[in-house]
Amino acid sequence: MATITGPIDVSALRARLDRASAAAEQAGVDALLISPGSDLRYLIGAGGDSFERLTCLALPVGGTPTLVVPKLEQPGYAAIPTDELGVEVVTWVDGEDPYALVKAAIKGDRTAVADMMPALHTIKLGHAIGGAQSLAGPIIRELRMRKDASEIDALRKAGQAIDRVHARMGEFLRVGRTEREVAKDIAQAIVEEGHTVADFVIVGSGPNGASPHHRDSDRVVQAGEVVVIDIGGPVAEGYNSDSTRTYVMGEPTYDDVWDTYAVLQAAQKAAVEAVKPGVTCEEIDAVARTVIADAGFGEFFVHRTGHGIGLDVHEEPYIVSGNSLPLEAGMAFSVEPGIYLPGRWGARIEDIVVATADGVESFNNRPHELVVL
Repeated sequence: MATITGPIDVSALRARLDRASAAAEQAGVDALLISPGSDLRYLIGAGGDSFERLTCLALPVGGTPTLVVPKLEQPGYAAIPTDELGVEVVTWVDGEDPYALVKAAIKGDRTAVADMMPALHTIKLGHAIGGAQSLAGPIIRELRMRKDASEIDALRKAGQAIDRVHARMGEFLRVGRTEREVAKDIAQAIVEEGHTVADFVIVGSGPNGASPHHRDSDRVVQAGEVVVIDIGGPVAEGYNSDSTRTYVMGEPTYDDVWDTYAVLQAAQKAAVEAVKPGVTCEEIDAVARTVIADAGFGEFFVHRTGHGIGLDVHEEPYIVSGNSLPLEAGMAFSVEPGIYLPGRWGARIEDIVVATADGVESFNNRPHELVVL
């Protein structure tokens, strides 16, 4: 079933549909075929998931966008102002061929399908339509990478909401509690502070903090341990937060914590300050990486410096070596270097930022120091 949790801006969505059609034409395809997911939400304001029954927005170049949807799923899309958007809705029932309905809605046979469309539907659409199939991601991501004012407002709202959760960390993160107990309380707070759901909660205590994608466990938080808390989720508009702060339970057990953390803090600060239009993604990555490497911790920074964020937690642009894409105003992404000392402890600092016309704005504004609880 489709999900519509935020306001619908008809003029913005209509403009996105027009830009997507134009981008498809420029890319040399006849139609975009978009299944439920973040791309569909971006284009018509409705989220949801793909199932065995096909739901597909057929967006032909120079033609009428057509939403092919099972009749039993249609009520979920009733709040979408399809008439105002110029979208035709075509329903089908079990026993009918929805793939033929998609074929009838487009002209030509060069199609670009949503990156996350299930193979079940991708293959059957290919058989029904024939011609060449490609991925729609490279076309749609060029639009989604550059956030408009309403998207930036939603990301700002999400950043403020997750900051409020970090401000309450002393309520949850205490010596003697398990990571899982802490995570459960944080997840509840994420919703209380304005998210629709807690999308992820990482509580990495002691040596678990040296695993960047550790989630939580029955490990008990001990005095003197460093704890990495990485949390986020969507607000009603569908846009996500993602913020990491690192805490220590009293005086650190290891003597190197303060000096090592100071290196990380300097690296994250330098990378954020380097953000402005024209600077490439890989240059931002290099700024953070150089500070950490020069201090002798290069081998312990084991991931990219950041990822784009919006309707997906991870999307373009990626702040990583080899990505020569120049930043533009409206590009939003994380800046999150980390230092991970296997078997001992780890630390990460993460803010979501957006490139502005002349610099950078951070959506996260909690203190970057190592917080003692």
